[in-house]
Amino acid sequence: MTGDSEDPNADVQYHLEVGPGDVADAVLLPGNPERVDKVTALWDDHEAVASHREYRTATGSYDDTPISVTSTGIGSPSATIAVEELARVGVDTMIRVGSCGAIQPAADVGDLVITTGAVRQEGTSDEYVRADYPATADGEVVSALVAAAERLDHTYHTGITMSADSFYAGQGRPGFEGFEAAGSDALIAELQAANVTNVEMEASAILTVASVYGLRAGAVCSVYANRTTGEFRTEGESRAAETASLAVALLARMDEVKREAGTDRWHAGLSL
Repeated sequence: MTGDSEDPNADVQYHLEVGPGDVADAVLLPGNPERVDKVTALWDDHEAVASHREYRTATGSYDDTPISVTSTGIGSPSATIAVEELARVGVDTMIRVGSCGAIQPAADVGDLVITTGAVRQEGTSDEYVRADYPATADGEVVSALVAAAERLDHTYHTGITMSADSFYAGQGRPGFEGFEAAGSDALIAELQAANVTNVEMEASAILTVASVYGLRAGAVCSVYANRTTGEFRTEGESRAAETASLAVALLARMDEVKREAGTDRWHAGLSL
């Protein structure tokens, strides 16, 4: 048999169609491809790199720091493909920039939620590692996102995120013609009692796979809906993108300070 064969280690990646040198060390991961333009509008400059299926990639700079963005589509399977293929071209830091539903009353529509860890209610990460392996955000990424939100004066919350595979049944919403999955009526109350802050569809897989591969990852999402009040508005996505972009610049400075101090980890004894 002749012809091309699939090579997952090829320079140009199969789904993203990016290769070494096309992207920066740090990449933002929005779900919706339309958000790529909204992200890059905040940067100093940018150039489109690739567009294939749900994956749109652009590279540029923010605050004189190299940065890229790749959309991942909806859900953990496609988001994990992005993590895999970006890692293969040298990316070491990834930050999900998305939207979410808050399930605690303190998080208003338009606020930001910075994920510290996640409930793995999606199935993709189970294919990488045992179910009791934690989905945790990298501490340096969390610190940079918090610092960025503070500097930009954006209202934010930190906490545990639940990631589901389904927007409807998996998040306790009724399905077609009022269908209710078993246990869905109690899901939100159980998560609230466990002090979970928000629900979305990608963070836990991104965090888990990044941890398995020794990469830095985090997530910041704008609250589109509050499930306790019933309020819904598509608001705050530019704040999430701005916070994540500034966080990348802060991470670059943190890395420089670490090198000067001769340490591998950022800690409270170091200052920017």
